[in-house]
Amino acid sequence: MNTTQRNELWLQFGAAIDMFERAVRHCSEQYWDDDSKFWYIAYHTLFYLDYYLDENPDSFRPPEPFSLSEFDNEGALPERTYTKEELLDYTGHCRAKCRALISGLDEENEQKRFVNEYRDYGRFEILLYNMRHVQHHAAQLNLLLRMKMNEAPDWVSRTKAGLKG
Repeated sequence: MNTTQRNELWLQFGAAIDMFERAVRHCSEQYWDDDSKFWYIAYHTLFYLDYYLDENPDSFRPPEPFSLSEFDNEGALPERTYTKEELLDYTGHCRAKCRALISGLDEENEQKRFVNEYRDYGRFEILLYNMRHVQHHAAQLNLLLRMKMNEAPDWVSRTKAGLKG
């Protein structure tokens, strides 16, 4: 992948993360932990964003205070409701991890694969899959904001944060 392709991939992936972050920031405390489980959708999105960016999914561990509850086959929720601040911090962690992974794409690590029990994807494909997952849930959160608060953040066409920092 050449420099232009890496930059353009980042501009769009970063925009998906920005849209997600805007939705999280926009949610009022009143709706954070109501029946829609806004916080949980946000957490689920970040957990898998982080996981799909990991170079070794078998040894993946999210940062503290998060757990591996998303891997529970019974669908157990985390032990507690995560705060908006915790999830915004996690968003920053994931954004930095994504930026580093994309900026480091070269001929050697482009050949690496994301392999787990359910997927065997090349590096580029897992990045696209991951970006689609983030955008799917960003749209879901924006729909909830429209339904609950009759407002939602605007579209982000590309991130303003450059690939190099």
